[in-house]
Amino acid sequence: MPGNKNPPINFRFFKKNMQSIAVLMPLIPGADAIQKPCDGMMIYSFATQQAPSIFQEIARCTMRSVFIAGGPHPSAKPEETLRFFDYVVIGEGEETLPELIDVLQNKGDVSSVKGIAYKNGNDIVLTEKRGQVDLNKYPPFDPDIMLNTIEITRGCIFACAYCQTPQLFGHNMRHRSIEMISKYAKFLGDVRFTSPNAFAYGSDGVHPRIEKIESLLRALSPANIFFGTFPSEVRPEFINDSFLELIQTYCKNTTINIGGQSGSQRMLTHIRRNHTVEDIIIGAEKCIDHGFTPVVDFIFGLPDETEEDQLDTLNLIKWLTGKGGKVHSHYFMPLPGTAFENSMPAPLSRKVKKLMGELALLGKTTGVWDKDTRTQIRV
Repeated sequence: MPGNKNPPINFRFFKKNMQSIAVLMPLIPGADAIQKPCDGMMIYSFATQQAPSIFQEIARCTMRSVFIAGGPHPSAKPEETLRFFDYVVIGEGEETLPELIDVLQNKGDVSSVKGIAYKNGNDIVLTEKRGQVDLNKYPPFDPDIMLNTIEITRGCIFACAYCQTPQLFGHNMRHRSIEMISKYAKFLGDVRFTSPNAFAYGSDGVHPRIEKIESLLRALSPANIFFGTFPSEVRPEFINDSFLELIQTYCKNTTINIGGQSGSQRMLTHIRRNHTVEDIIIGAEKCIDHGFTPVVDFIFGLPDETEEDQLDTLNLIKWLTGKGGKVHSHYFMPLPGTAFENSMPAPLSRKVKKLMGELALLGKTTGVWDKDTRTQIRV
């Protein structure tokens, strides 16, 4: 902006980081979302899947920019990220990022900013850890800038060995208030939510509180509500008749997204899911009984997974799809900061690969179930 002594501030926008950008842009007045780097301050938020292409982009950039990174991968791998970036925001950014930008613009002491990493010569400096954010102090988006789903819950009490969520957001669940959710839902045609377990809204993450969810859905009615479906999911052991009756009463979705992850009880125990194969079966059956299509997530290639484990998962998939359910598959990727960070994916057996391909051709499963598989993801 002409006459502005400070350089422009821009968020590097791409589809996968829209949730973060929608939350953070309103906190940085005058910031824009752009699709390639330019002069000024460039802010990136990204996961491990995007890290190689992001690092390559920065390495090739010839702009005079200050590069700031945040999100799952930089938070877990600040030292690696600082090979390409000037500063890393570790963990939640609502408080840290505006403070860091203010200090940089006023040429202050960055060591005073909690929750960041930066380079000091050849050394990496990690400042004091910052406390958790109160979600009710920050809107899920600014309707004048960018609409988005509403993050209703942050954090997860469980510690699944493959998942970054508790490392990034903590093991306690924090929830946005019904009042704030209702305020921003009015800007959305279809009201969708982000949560690690939608049916845990208002609870400690272990003991469901149906009265909280009923109060939320009643407050939002008669909006077009989609609850317990993408981009959220639900844990299978949380599914019961009462929850599903609430969804039937207040919501528009005809699917329920379930985090199953494996059809092998041995693997569920190994990855610390804290639910059983029987929980998946019962949850899916209840969804079907209430007229919902269960869409169940599974991960193939989990560390130490055997062909027998994969066949157990495949048998469960065949049962689900035979009942009218759908399956969304993932191929295991070791994520930094998780218990499986240094683990290698297990190879998929030829038999399982062949049968999964046949199910995909029939439209019964989507996603990626093998490192060589590339299918269009549909939800």
